[in-house]
Formats: sequence, structure tokens, C-alpha cells
Amino acid sequence: MMLKLWPRKLACLLLSISVLTGVGLSAGSPVMAKSTPEKETVKKYPFPKAFVYLNEIIPSVYYDIRYYGENNFVGARIDGYKAPLAIMTRKAAVSLKAVSNELEKKGYSLRIHDAYRPQKAVSHFVRWSKDASDVKTRKEYYPSLDKRNLFKLGFIATKSGHSRGSTVDLTLVYKKTGKIVDMGSPLDFFGDISYYDTSLITKAQKANRKLLRDAMVKQGFKPYSKEWWHFSLIKEPFPNQYFNFNVE
Repeated sequence: MMLKLWPRKLACLLLSISVLTGVGLSAGSPVMAKSTPEKETVKKYPFPKAFVYLNEIIPSVYYDIRYYGENNFVGARIDGYKAPLAIMTRKAAVSLKAVSNELEKKGYSLRIHDAYRPQKAVSHFVRWSKDASDVKTRKEYYPSLDKRNLFKLGFIATKSGHSRGSTVDLTLVYKKTGKIVDMGSPLDFFGDISYYDTSLITKAQKANRKLLRDAMVKQGFKPYSKEWWHFSLIKEPFPNQYFNFNVE
């Protein structure tokens, strides 16, 4: 009995046999001819059209998305972070790629801590700040401060530029080794040492901060004086809109 197969199924069968046996199909084989699919598969993203996954724009970047885990100032996974991914508006991502290209020529790579941040994550920070009994991360992130004053001091806000999609928290690593460049203080440390113009760091650490800042400013990002790692695209596409979709 002859087994009847549709051309597309026959092509798949022969291709499978080719992979399993190591016998290649010739370029002139009729079953390998390009066929028009019945329906084109369109890649769907769980966010608005103007946004992209950052690693699709800059594949060489390092990532440390701490709000997906517990290694952050709250000490728990933050609401809205369903995956350890970085998302930005395409416009901001393209500008950041230009930053990456310039710094790679000098032997550095970018290391992303956070990009787009859902409003629900910001609300999580607000709840945390009001719980005076929760001080498990104080020693590591805010040893000299009362967490209830973090809003007044400008370290946390009820509305964040991150939720507009064109703000990023980042640092530098050495391209060859992946080792973090010494900036004088870790990301998300709440204190004067995190101010860009602090006098509490060495000349070498100051030079490292300047290297990052100069590259970001050159490509249209505005620095935040109280957090050396925080930059927002000046001509951001959504200056007045705060998004709340998940990072996934």
C-alpha cells in the first residue's frame, strides 16, 4: 500500500530523515523548493508596539535584573517582574546601542540593572517604604537612612521615569572579562556616595563614572545627579504616559 503524503508533510519527513542519517538533500530536490505558507507567523510581544526587548537591539549587553529576584533593596521579587528581562522603547534602545558601540571600542560593555518598570512595581516600593518593621536590607542598601525618608531624599518616587519606558539603570563591565568597573558604590545604594558629584570616592572611581556619563549624554540621555547609574532619554516618546504591563 502506498502512503500518501501532502507535499509539505513529505518535505518535513525527508528533512527529518536527512538530519537523522546525515544524508543531505540536494539543492535541486523538488521537496526543498520554497513554498508559500498558508499563514505567516507573526511574532507577538506582550507590550505596546513602540517597545522592544533590549537584548534584541544590543545582543552584547550584560544583564542583572535584580527586581526579578530577591537581591534588591526590598529583598523580594518586585510586582510585575515575571522574567529577568529588560524592555525599553525602541527609540531609547537604539540610542543605548550607540552608547554600547562607542564604549565597546574602548574595551567596555554595558551591564543593565533595570529599564522599563511597571507602575505596579513602583507601587510595591511605596508599600515597602511604609513598612517600618521591614529593615532586612538596611545594612546593604541604606545603612545611614530611615527608609521612610527615601522619598523626601529623592531615591524613590510614587511615579518613576522608568514606567515611561525610556529610562535605564546601568553600569560598565570590562569587555574581555565581564568584571564590574569600580564606580565607588553599588547600584541602588541609598546615600551620598551614590551622588554623581560626591567627594566620597577616588579619582579613578570618579573617572569611571564620567566615562559612562559622557557616553550616555552624547547619545541624548539625561543623568540624575543623585544616582550615578540612572539615565533618561531626553526626547522620550512617552513623556507623560506611565505604563503598567508586566516585564515578561
